[in-house]
Amino acid sequence: MHVSISGTIDQAADRARELGCDTFQMFTRNPRGWKFKKLDRGEVEEFKRKVGSYNLSPVVAHMPYLPNLSSPKKLIYNRSVKSLSAELDRCGTLGIPYIVTHLGSHLGEGSDIGLERIVGAVNRALSENPNDVMLLLENTAGTKNSMGSSFEDIKRILVRVENKKRVGICFDTAHAYAAGYDLHSPRGVDDTLGKFDSVLGLGLLKVIHLNDSEVGLGSGRDRHEHIGLGYIGEQGFKALFKHEAFRSLPFIMETPIDDRGDEKENMRKARELSA
Repeated sequence: MHVSISGTIDQAADRARELGCDTFQMFTRNPRGWKFKKLDRGEVEEFKRKVGSYNLSPVVAHMPYLPNLSSPKKLIYNRSVKSLSAELDRCGTLGIPYIVTHLGSHLGEGSDIGLERIVGAVNRALSENPNDVMLLLENTAGTKNSMGSSFEDIKRILVRVENKKRVGICFDTAHAYAAGYDLHSPRGVDDTLGKFDSVLGLGLLKVIHLNDSEVGLGSGRDRHEHIGLGYIGEQGFKALFKHEAFRSLPFIMETPIDDRGDEKENMRKARELSA
């Protein structure tokens, strides 16, 4: 699950353990602002101790909400690149191997502008942080002006990244379905992952965001749903769990919490469907 860092950052590991997680995702700081405090050395050591003690692996971090790596606006873009660089550094300090980023919006200026911005941001941030943290590009749902909703779009970015060993992909199931990639049936799963392999290569897959979709195939809308209750459905998730490309990868859920279910219910359902 994606868990909160409320309190001290090491408490994220406690929350993951309480939920029965094998792996978890977190922000390294408040995701709704630009400013952030330096990591506390004591909290860092306690975080590492708990992650090892609880046998939680791998830990995944996610970029904050405000950065837009595709932005044509100079101020926002520069702040976004600095934020990405800072997150790579913070993950290195915390011993977190993966940081997931959205690719942002070109705000109507065109995908070529967005591509140029993203590639520049990735190359600069990686060069400023010569550690072992891998940056994972997350596929998007196809909302207006967004970057990275198709495998081909992601490929255009990857071919221009200078340090290819430090870039991989986080595959979000709800986003893929909303972008037009069928995951509702075993045949749809096979076809979609076959396309992924032919365009990008399955070796680039490092993390799966496991979310059902509240909206239909190709809707272009980012709406997460409880596992098995959306358009992907139980049949689709059973096929995903059984697919050879996914079986050894970490799954992170970013599912709703409402009167129909919570984190533990989604965890239970996912394990039931993967059995």
